[in-house]
Amino acid sequence: MTLLITHPACLQHDTGPGHPERPARLQAILATLEGAEFAALQRQEAPLASVEDLMLAHPARHVQSVLDAIPAEGLNMLDGDTLVSPGSREAALRAAGAVLAAVDAVMAGTVANAFCAVRPPGHHAEPDRAMGFCLFNNVAVGARHAMRAHGLSRVAIVDFDVHHGNGTETQALADPRLFYASTHQSPLYPGTGMGNDPRHPNVVNVPLPPRAGSDDFRAAMNDDVLPALRAFRPELVIISAGFDAHRDDPLAELQLGEADYAWVTDELLGVARDCAGGRLVSALEGGYNLTALARSTAAHVKALMAA
Repeated sequence: MTLLITHPACLQHDTGPGHPERPARLQAILATLEGAEFAALQRQEAPLASVEDLMLAHPARHVQSVLDAIPAEGLNMLDGDTLVSPGSREAALRAAGAVLAAVDAVMAGTVANAFCAVRPPGHHAEPDRAMGFCLFNNVAVGARHAMRAHGLSRVAIVDFDVHHGNGTETQALADPRLFYASTHQSPLYPGTGMGNDPRHPNVVNVPLPPRAGSDDFRAAMNDDVLPALRAFRPELVIISAGFDAHRDDPLAELQLGEADYAWVTDELLGVARDCAGGRLVSALEGGYNLTALARSTAAHVKALMAA
């Protein structure tokens, strides 16, 4: 069974008029996942992560500085892209808490896999810097929780968001127990992920040029990401599931479609079956065309349910 974890508080993270990372993103996803074809989903509300949980991936002083920056009213800018509002505290704690709960559920074997439909996203959040719409690195917190609470020694994060997950890469560069692989458009924000360092075989970046499509994406996965992932032999697979590489997304220029997201989900599920007892957790990152986001997420979740 597939577990869907979300929380209404994630809709209360207000980023202001015209911001692409807006509550309507999550509303579109949740409306789609209410369809009859998703009736078999097990559903759970995301718990609150604690400050101590966030400290698995961020220094205590940084965690507190982000929480202190959340205003009592109005909006506050952490950088040119990243805004917070009174509802951002609970939303951020629920977003990280969702991944923690998903890891616990798949490790307990009560579900086969899980999808966390949450916001704000997390993969740009550096250990000591909120950026790129991201406050805390949800998947990094979840990965480190898997190590601390469940004794895992090899956790893999695969990121198919159109933007490079610089914050997650930083975590993996500092810890060989983490594997990080990313396919992403380059050049594009944040300007990282241009190549690989042989000293860090646990980090695999595959930059794709603007206008690259399905064939390029699948070749990147088949030739680079999946072989390295299998060689790592993860005990848990976590997906940073960004759907902004879709051809209709307004923030980038890759040309993927829903079938590509279903395909890559199947491939990653195969690695999880072979290496990790099927244990897989997915967490929402980007995706800014509401129709494309909803359809792509639906394809992703259908593949998880079919595992």
